[in-house]
Formats: sequence, structure tokens, C-alpha cells
Amino acid sequence: MSVQAIRVGSPASLDTLAPATLPDPGEPGPGEIRVRLQASSLNYHDFAVVAGMIPVEQGRIPMSDGAGTVEAVGAGVAAFKPGDLALSLFFPQWADGATPPAALRCVPGDSTDGYARECVVAPASWFTGAPAGYDAAEAATLTCAGLTAWRALFVDGAVRPGSTVLVQGSGGVSVFALQLAKAAGARVIATSSSGEKLERLRELGADETINYREVEKWGARALELTGGAGVDTVVEIGGAGTLGQSMVAARVGGHVALIGVLAGVAGPVQTALLMAKNLRVQGLTVGSRAHQLAMIAGIEATGIKPVISDRFPLASLADAFRHQATNRHFGKIAVLIGDSP
Repeated sequence: MSVQAIRVGSPASLDTLAPATLPDPGEPGPGEIRVRLQASSLNYHDFAVVAGMIPVEQGRIPMSDGAGTVEAVGAGVAAFKPGDLALSLFFPQWADGATPPAALRCVPGDSTDGYARECVVAPASWFTGAPAGYDAAEAATLTCAGLTAWRALFVDGAVRPGSTVLVQGSGGVSVFALQLAKAAGARVIATSSSGEKLERLRELGADETINYREVEKWGARALELTGGAGVDTVVEIGGAGTLGQSMVAARVGGHVALIGVLAGVAGPVQTALLMAKNLRVQGLTVGSRAHQLAMIAGIEATGIKPVISDRFPLASLADAFRHQATNRHFGKIAVLIGDSP
């Protein structure tokens, strides 16, 4: 028996991603489960790994997101049984509470092998169950993007009915944040440079949209849309290039959830505005196992389904990343593994 996988090449680039044949991982030991992986999904973090922006060990198996069917359980495992759909954790060593520094150094597809493979044996604590009614591709979108949006809104933030949320763009985190915020009864303002994508965001429930290519000072525009009050939470994916506008858009005492650096990793900060508005700008990277379980409960209560615009087979992983780089996708890009439906 063998397992097909994809490995990061040397030097790391989309052109050197290469197929590999691995030995079968065997049966699970005590506390472990064997998972027949069926799907993963693309995140910017994964792109940074395979493109060489995040240095990893030569031959690393990429992809932080993974979902599949439990084939066997080891001694002492009570949380899973064969046939269950299992969903990976981005930080498998962060169970609950404050973030343990060591946990941030254990990320599948980065510091340890990830889920661009057909089968894995790993500790059961590295997985949770998936939302009822989800297939593997839908579940695999949640590990990074879904949980990041959940934490921004409901763990670090306090979004509730009547809150106003601003989301940037139409990538996985932003679309999840839009869906989750609307399910919580919030008003959502969405930005994009594409009129077509703005229309799709409105179809998903965005109350107001701003084309930031046409409205350079979109922070001021968001302020106008709230009658000068400002938004409660900004889901900030741009980083240095957009942070200033996000701070303008936020209300006094507002929360800017700093998730990405797509528009720059460093730049000036309007410290006077930060102070004058008493803003909270908080960086975040995904979340804990407890956060993931809470998100799953929220998804099951609301019936939210992820938006997947494209699906690629594992063998075409490099093409999936090339498609991601064009920014033509909307929501998530799924990777189908083995016998994924």
C-alpha cells in the first residue's frame, strides 16, 4: 500500500511542487486516528509556503486544511469512530485558553507535514468533527479561513445584532465574515475593486458596498454610510496598505481585526487617530480547538454553507495556486483528494 502526496520542491516555487509516493502510514496507535483525506482548501498562508515566502524543510507536504473520513481509531479514542468526517486544526497544540507560544510553532503544512496527501495517522486531538450536513470539501474550508473570521467577529470582537462590520474583498475570510456577521444580525459593509464581485457580495447579504478603486478614501465613505458613527469591527486583510482607511472607518472604541498583509507588511500608523478614537487594533492568526468547536456549533445553528468557487484535484495543486494568484476566485478554492465527492 502507498499514499500519493504533493511535496514542496527545492527551491520552493509553484513550478517545483512535485508528486510523491509515500509509504502507507499504517494503523493508529493509542490516542491516534487514521484519516482518509478527501479535501483541502487554499489559503494565502499555503501559497506563501509553496512559493518560498515562508521557509520550510525541503520536501515538506503543504496545506494546513484537511478533512476526510476516519478509517480507524487507536486505543483510548472516544471522540471519533470509523466513518466520521474529521476536520483538521490549524494549531493542533492549542486546545483552549490563552495562546501558548509553542503552539504557534506547530502548523500542518508549515512546521510539520500537512494535508496534501491521501491518508494520515495523527493524534485525535489534531482534529474535530465537521458540521452536520457538510461534505469534506465544505468542511476543509473552515480550518483556517472560517475560524479566522469567527475569531475576529465573536472571540476578539463582540459582534451582535445591530453591530456594523466592514469586510475587505471577496476572499475566503471576508466571505465567511460576511456570512457569519449577517447570521448574527449585523449590518455589513463590503469593499472590492470589482463591480461583479460587489454584486455577488450583495447577493450574499452585504447591506452596502464600496468600490475602493473608484472611491480612494473608502474609510470616509464607510463613515458616511454609518451616519458618522463608524463601524464596530473591521476585518482587515490588507495590512499596512489599508490599515489607515480601516481606522478612519472604525467608530470610537472600535475594533480592527488585523488578519492579513496583502497590501503591505510595514508602513506608517496614524497613531494620533488610533489614540483619538481609542481604537483596538489586534492581530490574530486563526484560533484554538475550543474556538473551532464553538464555530461548528454556530454553523450548525445557522445553516451557513461555505462559498466555493473552484475545485481542483490534488494532482493539479500548482494550477490551483496559479488560479488563486490571479484573484479571480470568489470565496474559497477547494482541493479534492482521492475519492472526494
